[in-house]
Amino acid sequence: MDESSIRLKVQKELSPRRFQHVCGVVQMAEELAKRFGSDVEKARLAAWIHDFAREWPVERLTQTAKESGVDPSFFEVKELLHGPIAAANAPEWFGIEDEDVRNAVRYHTSGRPGMSLLEKIVCLADAIEPGRSYPGVEQLRQIAEHDLEEALARQMDGTIQFLIKCNQPIFPLTVLARNELWEQVQTKKIRTGGSVSSFST
Repeated sequence: MDESSIRLKVQKELSPRRFQHVCGVVQMAEELAKRFGSDVEKARLAAWIHDFAREWPVERLTQTAKESGVDPSFFEVKELLHGPIAAANAPEWFGIEDEDVRNAVRYHTSGRPGMSLLEKIVCLADAIEPGRSYPGVEQLRQIAEHDLEEALARQMDGTIQFLIKCNQPIFPLTVLARNELWEQVQTKKIRTGGSVSSFST
C-alpha cells in the first residue's frame, strides 16, 4: 500500500480533529528525520499510522489487543493500547513489515529503553507537532532544533509530572526510557563540554 492510500485509510478511521493531529505528526516527523539523519519515508509511514486505533472504544481496543497478541503489560494502561495494536496489524492493514517502523508505532506513547532513532523521532513528533499548544511545548521545539534526546527527555518529564499530579498510573517503560535518555544527554554534554538547556517544562 502506498503512502497516499495509507493516508486515505487513516483519514476514514479518524475524526477530523484527530486526523489533523496526525498530519501534524507526519510533518514534524519528516522535519526531525531530516534534521537528525533518519529515514524520512519510514518516519512518515510510522507517523501516518500511529493513531489509527486511537479513537476506538475501550472494549474494541481490549479485544483487538488480545487477538493481536499485544504484550499483556500494555493492558495496565488502556491509553497505550492503540500503538501496539496498529504495530501488530501493520502488515495486514497497511502492508508495512518494517520492524523499526512498527516499533516506532508501538512505543510512540510510552517510549522504552533502547529506543532507535526512528522511535525517538516519532515519539517526539507526536508530542511537539504544530497543533500542540500545552505549556512548555515551544521550549521543547526549541531544544529539538539541536538535541533530540534532551527534548524527548524533557517531554517525558512533563508527562510523568502531569500523571503524578492527576494520580494516574505511570507505565514502567516510560520511566526507564526517561532515565536512559537523560543518561544519553549527560554523556553527550560531558563529551562535548556543553551544558543542559536551562528551559523548564
